[in-house]
Amino acid sequence: MASLPENMDAYRPALRGRKHMVSAGHYLAAQAGFQVLEAGGNAIDAGVAAGLALGVVQSDLVNVAGVAPIILYLAETRDVVTISGLGRWPRAASAEVFRTRHGGGVPAGILRTVVPAAPDAWITALRRYGSMTFAEAAGPAIALARDGFAMYPLMAALIAAHADDYRRWPANAEIYLPGGTPPAVGDLFVQADLARSLQYMADEETAAGGDRDAGLAAARDAFYRGDIAQTITRYHTRNGGWLTAADMADFRVGVEPSVRIGFGGAQVHACGPWCQGPVLLQLLRLLEGDDLKALGHNSTAYIHTLTEAIKLAMADRERFYGDPEFVPVPIETLLSPAYAGKRRALIRDDVAWAGMPPAGDGTDWPDLSVGDAAMTALDTSYVCVVDGAGNAFSTTPSDTAYDAPVVPGTGLCPSSRGSQSRVDADHPAGVAPGRRPRLTPCPALAVTADGGVMPFGTPGADVQCQAMLQAFLNVTVFGMNPQAAVEAPRFASYGFPGSFAPHTYLPGRLNLEGRISEATVAGLRRLGHDVCRWDDWEWRAGAVCLIDGKPDGPRTAGADPRRACYALGW
Repeated sequence: MASLPENMDAYRPALRGRKHMVSAGHYLAAQAGFQVLEAGGNAIDAGVAAGLALGVVQSDLVNVAGVAPIILYLAETRDVVTISGLGRWPRAASAEVFRTRHGGGVPAGILRTVVPAAPDAWITALRRYGSMTFAEAAGPAIALARDGFAMYPLMAALIAAHADDYRRWPANAEIYLPGGTPPAVGDLFVQADLARSLQYMADEETAAGGDRDAGLAAARDAFYRGDIAQTITRYHTRNGGWLTAADMADFRVGVEPSVRIGFGGAQVHACGPWCQGPVLLQLLRLLEGDDLKALGHNSTAYIHTLTEAIKLAMADRERFYGDPEFVPVPIETLLSPAYAGKRRALIRDDVAWAGMPPAGDGTDWPDLSVGDAAMTALDTSYVCVVDGAGNAFSTTPSDTAYDAPVVPGTGLCPSSRGSQSRVDADHPAGVAPGRRPRLTPCPALAVTADGGVMPFGTPGADVQCQAMLQAFLNVTVFGMNPQAAVEAPRFASYGFPGSFAPHTYLPGRLNLEGRISEATVAGLRRLGHDVCRWDDWEWRAGAVCLIDGKPDGPRTAGADPRRACYALGW
């Protein structure tokens, strides 16, 4: 950041305030959350509003009927709670079908659908911890879908890149290829069916009468038991899908404690090993024995050390992580200092692992699929909020609209998250009825002993934990403000199996943004890293949003300029 003018600490100003703050993966979602805060809502109300808005203004990457893992902090009790926001495979799902009829993989299309979880996650958050109705929280999203918004560059580029994918299903093409062609930057992009689906849920809430809780229950039932559920499941029945009315009606998100570790005077919280969130905690454990500041920010030694730690943590993700209701995940061991010490000994200063290291139990990887598709799956967005009382909300909603069909008349593409499961019955993330796929979206939140709170997260598939790690260390180790922390040059390893089908990996691959020096690149190559260059500002490197909320001081937000992220507050 040395090239900045003397009076600037980042290319964008760090947003500072003393009341409430929101930072989101799109500026209109940030505005939706801010409107709710200004109307008297708390962090949970605002986070839900912004999350629903992301399902409209980034509906190519975030589906209203997708996933929405959440972490929230309740300032009054200092409790941290997670809401899984992740659907389950339908009862009829069969790994054998994938093995025998689809070449051993999970194909694009209707069969990768799991139960949509995001609506239940949003409404559960509102019922338990919010103060507003569904209609109030969904109001901005409904307006953006009904009235439209100006198409922006990244969404336009991604729709154009996936135009042939959208054409596979008429309902997808009708929305994302209006008039048969991708929308241009500045075009008004309207999603009338999606607006009607959200409005139907709000209308059912109003019709229920009674108290707020009864209304929220009615809005939920509208999706999981009412007309929306019936339309979705009827479409599945007619088109060879597995999702049934019983799968929808019986679904409930999990509400559970976080997993956490101490690092640098803070407790860092993640969701459980049904997602990759604990990878971030494993990384912090692996690195806590190093003097990271002495290595030098983004030096050869620093990038090498973090990259080798990433490979070790991802090896454990491959070996152990999955739905803990179905597979035993030794999470306490994986996050213990003793285990981290043993794993840390595998990091050498003078040479990089050529491939993925063994897992912690010695499992090696002779049969991993090597290919060039490891960087193609790039969905998801993120939003965080801190309100005036110090409550915090952190969520990473997701699911694309180009790899599975939109259900005609709804504007909804029910969660295609089955793409992250494996067809191997012995794999911890294997396909099975009722099992949750292992999820990449993984919000995080740090809490200091004095009540300070820092929610943070990013899109980026397997890059998420890597980008979050770097931004978090930029703040906590190198003293950067949140905006400078999210703008700093980044790198990402791909030396492990990708989370999305076909799960290929690139042994030794390390991508670096162009702002990292050639001398550093040369040093990394000498250590054995297969270095590839990104542009100076690469959207594949993540889009981190972060709020550093001091207990009695200013709240400072960062919003990543690599995508359409923005922060608002005062």
